[in-house]
Amino acid sequence: MKIIKIVAPIVVLAASAGGFIALNKTAPEPEKEVVEERPVSLFVENVNKQNVALDVRTQGEVTAKTQINLVPQVSGRIVAVADNFGKGASFGKDETIIQIDDTDYRLNLINAEARVEDAKLRLALAEADHDVAKRNWDVKVGGKASPLALKIPQLNYAKAALKSAEADLDRAKLNLERTKITVPFNGRIVEKMVDIGQYVTPGTPIAKVFATDTVEVRLPLTDKQLDSIGLPIAYEAAAGTGPRVVFSAEVAGENRQWYGEIVRIEASVDAKARMFYAVAQVNDPYGQNASGNMPMAVGLFVNAEVSGERVADALVMPRKALRGHNQVYVVTSAGELAIRTVDVVYTDRDRLIVQDGVEAGDQVVVSAVRAARNGMKVNAINQKQANASLQLGQ
Repeated sequence: MKIIKIVAPIVVLAASAGGFIALNKTAPEPEKEVVEERPVSLFVENVNKQNVALDVRTQGEVTAKTQINLVPQVSGRIVAVADNFGKGASFGKDETIIQIDDTDYRLNLINAEARVEDAKLRLALAEADHDVAKRNWDVKVGGKASPLALKIPQLNYAKAALKSAEADLDRAKLNLERTKITVPFNGRIVEKMVDIGQYVTPGTPIAKVFATDTVEVRLPLTDKQLDSIGLPIAYEAAAGTGPRVVFSAEVAGENRQWYGEIVRIEASVDAKARMFYAVAQVNDPYGQNASGNMPMAVGLFVNAEVSGERVADALVMPRKALRGHNQVYVVTSAGELAIRTVDVVYTDRDRLIVQDGVEAGDQVVVSAVRAARNGMKVNAINQKQANASLQLGQ
């Protein structure tokens, strides 16, 4: 009985296992469902072959080419100022901006003129004495006479005195002219530091002014941008030969444009930013080159587009097509994604220009792609056509 109790459960378990195995072997195979990869919808744009200009876009602040601190060269009390002597006001070349009291300088001029006349008289007397002494020596003594006997030292002294008096007269005239403070260019006042009634001395700053005939903009350039405009470090342009620059800025609610040229590339590199700097000039920015009567004012921050080198038959696509390290995603005619490496010639904010890696007419992906891989199924949507349809629908 004990043996039956032990063996019976074992037999039952073995039979159950055998039955389970038999059922698995005789059961029909489950059907396998093949799931096809769903294509990913992506925006694309075409690669175009065209002749392009590698124009460089950068920015900078407008500064005056000539800016000075105006200081008097004589001392005195300010007795008059020009009506337009104020911050931001304009003035003309050689226009009197400030008049210093000239009373003392007129008196000095009168005294200097009198000293010149006195010196002329003394010279005439010295010359007469010299002639008399020479004739007397020749008649009474004869032979070679000493300079003192002929009164030559007295004559030379009289000549030197006249020269000194004439120099004092010139100085008196110059100081009188300096009581009228002028500037040798057309300009504007940045800041005024004195006013009528104030006493000034030589070297006292009275105003800060700048010339309006020419302004400059210092433009930062990367190494690639410098290469695109084809200019070397320390370049200096002859007048009218530098690359053209179009400046623009939003002023008074309108986009304004001004035109200038690159006149030089600075001979040093910015050690901190590792940038090169080009200097552009705009002539007559407050006159003929104003944009719709809006001058390219000093202190204005402007965008700049510099004309670069021309490239024939370049392959052009949107800048957002560039991925990773010089790669683009191309949608093949079979509707699959192909990752291509391109030789980048130039990029800016909007364009990517390459030499090879793609062909004209290729469709490049311009939208974000997750886990991109070669052979990925893609449903290409032309972004320009989609945008045009959307606008028509609205």
